[in-house]
Amino acid sequence: MRTKSKFIPYLLLMPAFLLVCIFKVYPVLLSLVEGFTFNGHFSLKTYQSLFADKSFWNSLWVTVKFNIVTIPLQIFIAFCLALLVNVSVKGIGIFRTIYYLPFAISTTVAAMLWGLMFNYNSGVINSFLKMIGVGMQGFLISEHQALWCIVILVSWRGCGYWMMFFLAGLKNIDPALYEAAKVDGASWFTVITKITIPLLKRVMLFVAVANTTSNMLLFAPMQLITNGGPKNSTNVLMYEAYKSAFRYANRPRSSAIVSILLVMIVLVAVFQFLFLGEEKEKPEKRRRAR
Repeated sequence: MRTKSKFIPYLLLMPAFLLVCIFKVYPVLLSLVEGFTFNGHFSLKTYQSLFADKSFWNSLWVTVKFNIVTIPLQIFIAFCLALLVNVSVKGIGIFRTIYYLPFAISTTVAAMLWGLMFNYNSGVINSFLKMIGVGMQGFLISEHQALWCIVILVSWRGCGYWMMFFLAGLKNIDPALYEAAKVDGASWFTVITKITIPLLKRVMLFVAVANTTSNMLLFAPMQLITNGGPKNSTNVLMYEAYKSAFRYANRPRSSAIVSILLVMIVLVAVFQFLFLGEEKEKPEKRRRAR
């Protein structure tokens, strides 16, 4: 009976494992294989032509620039929001709901709403700027501003979602630690840097990795409101892969781009694990502690 009971958890996990293999692992492996295929044979021609393509390097630079700004910005804002709503006062649930509400809106609807607000001629933002005497801005039709408008859109929608993970982590911290710090006369900044952030390292690591994966593969706002423009200033790698596969019917090129994206995500995730991962105590320190 004990032997049979050991296999029950694995049997229960098997359906989910099969679905992950079919819809996650298999497409990734297929993309890796197709990237090294040319006319049905193994070849490096796809990567050679890709690395010689200026549009690929432009998309790579746009992707890096977009994520270097978006990922830290979202994590910082989400952490600050979590600190703000991590209080026990009457009606705080309303504020938590308001902060989380943008994530409940689909990416498509959010993109269309912000597209209307950033509209050069009839957008509410330009109307407000004109009213206070500031010149009208190009926003989505400006190659220097379009990408940052999308950063604002994505951060507005995503920060409330990541806030909930930080809030859950804050709720798991023992209040006695804060009380002891208050008795010792520690300042607010000292409490945050010496108690809160170290105890939230695991949560920060999860949020950082998940946020990186989400933003690296994002292309819906670029497709819906800028179409990769103006002058390819918002043409990220994932959108370039989408166009290669569905607009130009060039699956090997699309697979090669996706493979490069996956490598980038893995490298960034490894760096985040090294930076945010918990340090293991050396045996010597443990012996001294004993």
